[in-house]
Amino acid sequence: MVKDTESPQQASSSSDQLPPCLVVLGMAGSGKTTFVQRLTSHLHSKRTFPYLINLDPAAGTVPFPANIDIRDTVDYKGVMKEYGLGPNGAILTCLNLLCTKFDQILSLLEKRDSSIPSIILDTPGQIEVFTWSVSGSIITGSLADKYPTIIAYVVDSARSTNPRTFMSNMLYACSILYRTKLPFFLVLNKSDVVSLGSL
Repeated sequence: MVKDTESPQQASSSSDQLPPCLVVLGMAGSGKTTFVQRLTSHLHSKRTFPYLINLDPAAGTVPFPANIDIRDTVDYKGVMKEYGLGPNGAILTCLNLLCTKFDQILSLLEKRDSSIPSIILDTPGQIEVFTWSVSGSIITGSLADKYPTIIAYVVDSARSTNPRTFMSNMLYACSILYRTKLPFFLVLNKSDVVSLGSL
C-alpha cells in the first residue's frame, strides 16, 4: 500500500486548475536532490507547500519532507538480496514494483489536486534507470496524461566546464526531450563553484 503524508497547507487553488508536475532528472551527482530541497525550501518560505515524491529507493536520507517516498513501499536492499541484483538492477526492480501500485499514487494525487499548488518528483541518481526504463515511461506518461508536466534537467556546472562532458549532457538532454515530448528546461546547478566565464 502506498502511503502519503499530508502537506502542512491546503493551498487555495481552484478545483478546475490542476497543479503542475515537475519531474527532476539529471546525471548521477548533478545535484537533483539538493535542487529539490532548495526549491522546496524557497517555496516554503513563500508559504507554498508542494506535494513531494521521492522515487530514489537507494537514497540514504531525503533532505525534504516527502509526501510519498518509494522507500516506504519497497525495500531497496531487500530487493537486491532477494533477487541477487546489483545496485542499478535493484533500483530498476524497485521502480517496476512501484509501477504496479502507481494507480494508488495517482488516486492519492487526484484526491488532493485541488489543494496542492504543485507536484515535484525527485528521481533516482542513475539517470538511465529512470529515463530509459518502461517504469520511468509509465510514471512520466501517467503524470503527463493527468497533469501539466515539465521536465527539469539538472546539469552539474562544474563538470560541464569540460566541453566533452557538456556535449554529453546536452545530447542526453536532447534525447530526453524527444523521448518524453514534454516541456523541458535546463537547470545549471552548482554555479557557485565555477566562474561565469568558464561556462
